[in-house]
Amino acid sequence: MNRSSCWGIFREKAHSPGRESDDAEILRLTATQLEARGFRVELKDPDGLGAPGAARPRSIFLMCERPAVLRELRAWETAGVRQVNSPVAVLNTYREQMIAQFAEANVPFIPSRLVATAGEGDWGPLPVWVKRADVHNTQEGDVVFATSREALEGALAGLAERGIPRAVLQRHVEGDLVKFYGVGPGGGQHAAPPWFRWFYHKDQRVAGHAFDQTRLAQLVRRAAGALGLEVYGGDVIVTPAGQPVLLDLNAWPSFALYREEAAAAIAGYLVQRFRGGPR
Repeated sequence: MNRSSCWGIFREKAHSPGRESDDAEILRLTATQLEARGFRVELKDPDGLGAPGAARPRSIFLMCERPAVLRELRAWETAGVRQVNSPVAVLNTYREQMIAQFAEANVPFIPSRLVATAGEGDWGPLPVWVKRADVHNTQEGDVVFATSREALEGALAGLAERGIPRAVLQRHVEGDLVKFYGVGPGGGQHAAPPWFRWFYHKDQRVAGHAFDQTRLAQLVRRAAGALGLEVYGGDVIVTPAGQPVLLDLNAWPSFALYREEAAAAIAGYLVQRFRGGPR
């Protein structure tokens, strides 16, 4: 492989509220791990991918999320540039698309409804989480816990005023909030991801509901496969009955609690993919 053919692309700062340094650091550590394995890596801002017709790398690992950039990278992928995650997989994490993909693949997911942010509607029972239907949390107001009709309508109106036409309403489920990270190809109902870690979200009182960790890992890998993700993270609620309920799945998180370990796992996987291995 040409040592100068590998790029890493940072996430847009607007898509990393409060996590800018964490997101940048996992990309840099992954680059360092790849360089130790014989790659020469160039790290790029998503707005600095070069002029049309400029030389392209043979491989890219990316954290960017803006549709315009992903469409450009998708054209490169079609032309033969290997990419992790695939731009299509990143776009699949947009909530509206994610709900459709999970439904098609019959992946268990938190009950969710797509609604218009403008106008009246039958919003169903409360409380609910109001989330913008495209990207994940970028600023205050993108995700709101609504316990009253007034709060729900205010959250929708706030999104509408910002030009966001649709929102997702998700039922509130009581339980322990568990976050997870995964590396490796998704898919398969009976196998855990090649690299997988979970932990309790810190800002909560943990009840410690017992659950099957293998079952959680299998659910996560199945969900990642439905979206086409290879480097990912997300959230589940573990109910008092021990049922893991999938809330969200994201492309390439910051891996904050496991950064060094994750960077090594990601780099090892990228070497396989960039040298022609299957997804």
